[in-house]
Amino acid sequence: MDMPIRRGPTEGQLALARRLASGAPTTGDSISTVAASVYTDPARFAAEKAALFDRLPTVIAPSALLPDSNMAVTHDGFGIPLLLTRDKQGVAHVFWNVCRHRGTRLIETGEVQKCPRIVCPYHAWTYTPDGALVALPRPDTFPGMDKADHHLVELPNVEAGGLIWFARQPNDFSDAIGLAPEFDAFDLAGHHLFRRRVHDIASNWKLIMDAFLEGYHVQRLHAQTIGRFFTDGVSVADQLGIHQRSAVGRNEYLAEIDHEHWPQLRAVITFAYQLFPATIMIMSPDYVNLMVLMPQDVGRTLVEDFMLIPQPPTTAEEIEHWEKSWTLLDEGVFGGEDYRAAALGQSGLSSGSLETLTLGTLETGIRKFHDQVERALA
Repeated sequence: MDMPIRRGPTEGQLALARRLASGAPTTGDSISTVAASVYTDPARFAAEKAALFDRLPTVIAPSALLPDSNMAVTHDGFGIPLLLTRDKQGVAHVFWNVCRHRGTRLIETGEVQKCPRIVCPYHAWTYTPDGALVALPRPDTFPGMDKADHHLVELPNVEAGGLIWFARQPNDFSDAIGLAPEFDAFDLAGHHLFRRRVHDIASNWKLIMDAFLEGYHVQRLHAQTIGRFFTDGVSVADQLGIHQRSAVGRNEYLAEIDHEHWPQLRAVITFAYQLFPATIMIMSPDYVNLMVLMPQDVGRTLVEDFMLIPQPPTTAEEIEHWEKSWTLLDEGVFGGEDYRAAALGQSGLSSGSLETLTLGTLETGIRKFHDQVERALA
C-alpha cells in the first residue's frame, strides 16, 4: 500500500478516451445468441464453480475495507469461512476463519474491527493478525508443541492496486498485479470506504455480469435515474487479457479538454472494468463502485456493493451528499433496476420458454464475456 500512486491516465485509458472522442463507439457487426441453459442448468453452474471460482483468483474486497493496521473482518460470501486481516506491518491476509486447536470459528461478527489480538472464544487460543499463534492457556498441557506449527491457515492472496484478491488453491497472481496501474491511476488504494451492503439476488451470476457489459439498456432501464447523463449507444471497450475495460462519456466536452489532464478527463468519462470472472468496477468522476459477485446456486447470487470516495467526509453536508449518491446507486440504479432486471430475467428463463437469447451489435461485451467463460470451461 506504500507504492507510489500513478497520477495520470494509463496509455490504455488514453486510447479509450481518444476513441470515444473520435465518435467511433464499440459495436459488433452481427447479432449472436447465447443458450438460455447457461443460466439455468445446475450441471453447468457446478462446472463454472469448479473451473472459475474454485480455480481462478478473484477479488474479495477493496483495500479500503481494512484501512488501518491490526484490523480484521469475517467473510462468508463464497460459502467458506474466511477471515481478512491487516497486520501491524500493514500487510493484508486472507485466512480460514478456523482456530488451529479445535476448528472453532474465531470471529463471528461481520463488522470490521480493530484487533491486535484474535482470541478464540472456545479455549482462548490467541493469534496476531499476521496469523501467528502467540498464546494459549495452560501451555504445560501441550508438552512439546511448537506454537510456530499452529499458524492460522492462509489462502493464496495478493493486494494490488487497491484490491485484495484471493484463490482457493496455489495460484499465479501476475494478472492481478499487472492490472494495478489501471487502478493506481484512480488512487484506489487511497480511497475511503463510505458504505457497503450485500444484496441477495434471485439470479444466475452471469445475468448480473451481462448488465454491466453493455450500454444498450441504459436509456431504457435507467430512464428515471441516470439515463439522461449518457448518450444512447455511445461507448468504447477493449480487452485486458481475460478482463474487459469500457468507457462512456460526454462527447460534447471531450473535444474541448486536454486528454492527458487526468482530472479533466475523469470529469467527463466514466471508466468501468469487468474483472473475470465476476467483479465489476465503475469509476465515476468523483467516486468508485465495486461489486463483488458471489454465486450461491444456479439461480442465486450474493453481490457485495462497496462505495469508495476520495477521502472521509468531514461535514454534515458532505455526508448528506454521499448518502444521496449511495442511495441513488445502491438502492436505485443497481438494486432497484439492474439487479431487479436480472431476477426478472432469471424467472423468465427458468420457465423454459426460450432456448436462446439474442445479442445485438451493442452487446458485444456480453459475447466476449461468454466466450471467455467457454474457454475457461474447456
